[in-house]
Amino acid sequence: MPKIRNIDYFYTMEYFFRILKYIKPYKFFAILNIISNILSVLFSLVSLTMVIPFLGILFKTQESVTEAPPLSLNANSIKENFYAIISEKIASKGEVEALLFICVLVLSTFFLRNLFRYSALFFLNPIRNGIVNDLRIDLHKKLVSLPLAFFTKKRKGDVASRLTADLVEIEWSIMSSLEMIFKDPLNIIVYLITLIIISPKLTLFVIILFPVTGIIIGLIGKSLKKSSEKGQAKMGHLLSIIDENISGLRIIKAFNIEKKINSSFQKESGNYRNIMTQLLRKKDLSSPMSEFLSTIVLVVVMWFGGQLVLGGQSTLSGQEFIGYILIFSQIIPPAKSLTTSYYHIKKGTAAAERVYEILDAKNEIIENKNAAEIKFSNEITFNDVSFKYEKNNVLSNINFKIKKGEMVALVGQSGSGKSTIADLLNRFYDLDIGSILIDQTNIKDITFNNLRELIGVVTQDSILFNDSIYNNIKLGKINATEEEIIKAAKVANAHKFILETPDGYSTNIGDRGDKLSGGQKQRICIARAILKNPKILILDEATSSLDTESEKLVQEALEKLMKNRTSLVIAHRLSTIKNADEILVLENGNIIERGSHNELISGKTHYKKLCDLQSFG
Repeated sequence: MPKIRNIDYFYTMEYFFRILKYIKPYKFFAILNIISNILSVLFSLVSLTMVIPFLGILFKTQESVTEAPPLSLNANSIKENFYAIISEKIASKGEVEALLFICVLVLSTFFLRNLFRYSALFFLNPIRNGIVNDLRIDLHKKLVSLPLAFFTKKRKGDVASRLTADLVEIEWSIMSSLEMIFKDPLNIIVYLITLIIISPKLTLFVIILFPVTGIIIGLIGKSLKKSSEKGQAKMGHLLSIIDENISGLRIIKAFNIEKKINSSFQKESGNYRNIMTQLLRKKDLSSPMSEFLSTIVLVVVMWFGGQLVLGGQSTLSGQEFIGYILIFSQIIPPAKSLTTSYYHIKKGTAAAERVYEILDAKNEIIENKNAAEIKFSNEITFNDVSFKYEKNNVLSNINFKIKKGEMVALVGQSGSGKSTIADLLNRFYDLDIGSILIDQTNIKDITFNNLRELIGVVTQDSILFNDSIYNNIKLGKINATEEEIIKAAKVANAHKFILETPDGYSTNIGDRGDKLSGGQKQRICIARAILKNPKILILDEATSSLDTESEKLVQEALEKLMKNRTSLVIAHRLSTIKNADEILVLENGNIIERGSHNELISGKTHYKKLCDLQSFG
């Protein structure tokens, strides 16, 4: 069992130290924090040791020191020189004046202690917030860089939870422990050295007792990480449910299933409540338990040390023993804080583990070291392309070419592999077998930036961002001028309706562009693609979800967009691809027919059946 506990400890601390690596840019603040903590502890120690001469004067047991040794960085030298000053005060101005001198000194040292304590926190805040900010930025960069396949295995709410709730947990559980980690060990070491100087024998007894309390506390916190893991996972699940419920609100209302949805959410939320209640009870046990155990140690030290003093077996005087107990009592708060920080770290490790699961995720789609940039001037070639997602075959032996300026259309039932072909050309996934070439260059040997610059995409789902119309179009070309953006909107048949919106091009379109109609959203997407002016265009069922009037406007915009451009069109409405240079009919990942519209419609083909079903011939 001890082995398992040690493994668990190092496993916990591994994530903690990985997070602490983010401290490098904040070294200057860390140094200032450490210096402030050292000064705070030293002034605290000076103010506490004042109790010994104070009690000596009060109870008239203070021995007079007339000749002090030369002042040096030696505890005994400092002590004797200070006692010499006290003795001189008593001799010249009386005991009351000496007491006043000590009180003013205590007040001054306490002021300086708290001043440096605040400055330590002042310098710690940029470290704490900076580390979490850098971690959040790195996590977002990683999420954006990961391939689409990664997100098919994760629920959106769970991913969002790692970027929000888990980082908050890290901030409050691990970053809040930084103060304790930087300050408390220093406090304990300085106080412990002072106690050894005052009484080595009694301090040895203390050192033996403390590990016993540490073992007991460690046993209590063993299950805290497991409970925290459950809590973080359940929060991710809850966020996924919330995201799904908001997205599917129309269906929930239309099918009158609010009660069922609420009941299901209530059950999941109740499970989360129970997990967090159990977790917080364990966490809250840390403070009273560590305080009680520390008090036990204090009482044992008082009993053992008191016996030594009363029995004349110690060189300690009465006031020195009281000073010893007072200084020892100051070890209890930092020891308690360290225990609490251990609990916090255990709790935060579960969140850190979930964050690092994403940061450590392997991106299998990487840029070739020798990748080059090309200028598309000839053709796109699919050579014996086969693709498998997990264990399911999606494409088998796909072969076709798209010459520059040509339009090739893909048709077939849902799940036949049409969108996968488009995704492979974009290199959202990497091939299992075969190759895709642009001008005889494998797309794996083309830089990502160059490949994505060559290709423009308009999808069935209008992907827009919660921003202005102007900024959404501008995503096609970040450095575009206002004139270029307006020109693109005009070509996309969008300029007229944009001017009719409340703030024109500055109008915010809401989450996913929900303030606009389907046709309006699609024309904004087309304007974005027109502004990009790509050499290769992918249209993924761009008009399938539109009404007749909107389809006409969008189709006109698409025709302008496709003019003199190489196009790969995924078609749902076959009326839109009559003029395609070649039509590929897919079924179960295979090309079963190919030819022009007139060639395919003239025989008893699968394509003709699809056309007949749409009342088109």
